[in-house]
Order: sequence, then structure tokens, then C-alpha cells
Amino acid sequence: MKQPSPLRAGNKVAIVSTARKISMAEIQPCIDVLTSWNLEVVTGNTIGAADFQFAGDDDFRTADMQRMLDDESVKAILFARGGYGTLRIIDAIDWRKFLKHPKWLCGFSDITVIQSHLLSVYEAQSIHSMMAINFATATEASIASLQSVLFGKRLQYTVEPHLLNRPGKGSGILCGGNLSLLHTLIGSASEVDTTDKILFIEDIDEQLYHIDRMMISLKRAGKLDQLAGFVAGHFSDMKNKDESNPFGKTAYEIIAGHLSEYEYPVCYGFPAGHEPDNRCLLMGSKWKLEVGDQTKLSMGL
Repeated sequence: MKQPSPLRAGNKVAIVSTARKISMAEIQPCIDVLTSWNLEVVTGNTIGAADFQFAGDDDFRTADMQRMLDDESVKAILFARGGYGTLRIIDAIDWRKFLKHPKWLCGFSDITVIQSHLLSVYEAQSIHSMMAINFATATEASIASLQSVLFGKRLQYTVEPHLLNRPGKGSGILCGGNLSLLHTLIGSASEVDTTDKILFIEDIDEQLYHIDRMMISLKRAGKLDQLAGFVAGHFSDMKNKDESNPFGKTAYEIIAGHLSEYEYPVCYGFPAGHEPDNRCLLMGSKWKLEVGDQTKLSMGL
């Protein structure tokens, strides 16, 4: 598994947007924090650029990402925000220089496309984390977790129990991300092999029946069959299309129904996803999941 080196004081970190447009003002709190960590921050041409909802057209966003990937002085890339757009450029990115000199790529949501692609095609690690736009509202614990993992510290989490949890122990490579994107990537080169892995999922602003449909798709594609463990993060702002005719289950209850036939440990309520408390997860790294009176998720075995 390809693992970038930890950051050191004075290293250069880039901020780019592969998806929706964003202003410099929106990422200034992030720049201030990264600077306080004694990092040098550089911003890509996509910051402040606009092509309708995107941070520039596809070619423009690809070129900005490529420039930062190829720049050996840049030791990490923090994505500015999600939204939609990374899928449009993933196949145009040349990863050859990145593979010779890996660097940390940090983000979540729409960035699941990049993280899944790196893991499935190149066996490269990445960081599922808050993005530049999130620093203004993020919890101190979320920010601290990003600092910890960037500078090479081992992550360990203890999670409050949930009624739907399934007890047990499992260990394996961590994969996953945004459920909608994982569903979209099925059948593509970026589709992740989940065999013997711990699968993490989260999502936002989806109809409950969409959650049900996407879980069925994962199951039919064999993505739930041979897991070492399963972790459900935040499912925020879930919708019910017809309030007079409710779906009848929460997102977690939908997920639990589709996982009921398996025996691996399952954790609900992990603090990662579209909420201010969005703790970092190192994708492609080995983790140990222990679900009991308390849930423990620990990096490294």
C-alpha cells in the first residue's frame, strides 16, 4: 500500500477545488489554521474561479489538480469543497508523478471519487477528512484529528454505543466514503473491492428510498458479503419524498435491515460526514474495529 510521508513544519500544502466554485474568503479560516501549524499554504487557480456552478470548466479544474499533483514541493492537497464535479475529471488526471512521490489528498463527499480511485487502481492511501470550507464551523476535535494524521500520529476513536450496533471484532483495510458516490462508481475502474475490508459510509440530503436503493445496489454487487466490519457515519438531512406516505424507517434502520444476514461487527453513529464533527479516517490503512459496550476504531495493527 502506497503511503505518503508525514508532514513536517515548513512543508507546503495546496488547496484546490475539483468540484464546486468557492471564494478565497470561504477558505481563509482554513489558511489561518494551517499556517498556525507552520505549514506553507498555496492556493490553486480554481479558488475564486467559476464556470456556472463549477470552479472552472473541466479542463481548467483538471489542469489545476494536475499542477499540484506534479509539484514535488507540495506535500499534501486539501480539497476546498465538494458538491459535484470530481467524477467529470477523474479519468483525465495523470497519476504517474504522484505515484513516484505520493502526497496526502484530503477531503470527503465528492472526493470519494478520488479516494476510491486511488485505492482500487493504485493501492494508495488518502485521508477522509473535513475540507477547507469546513474549518469555520468544524469542531476542535475534527481539526485536531486532521493535524494528527497529517503529522503521522496514529488515530484511535471511542464511539458511544448505538442500539443498532452489532457486537464483534474485525480488522482490515478501511475503504468507503459517500454512499451516493460509492453507488455511482460500481462497474467503473474506481469501484472498490471490499473483500476483507472495513467499509465506511456516510451521506447527506438524500431521499430515504434512495438510501434503500443504494444499499440494495451494494448488496447485489457483492460489496456487503465479505466485509471485516462496517461503520456508518453521519446521515444528515435525510428526506421523505411524500410526508403523507412515509418510508417508515430511518437511514440507519434501512442500513441495518440490509446488513441483518451478515455476522461482521457493525458500528452506527461514527462522527464522520456532513456535520461539524467530522473526524479523520485514513483510507487504505489497516484498522481494528471493536464493537461492544463501547465502540473502538483504531488505526494500525
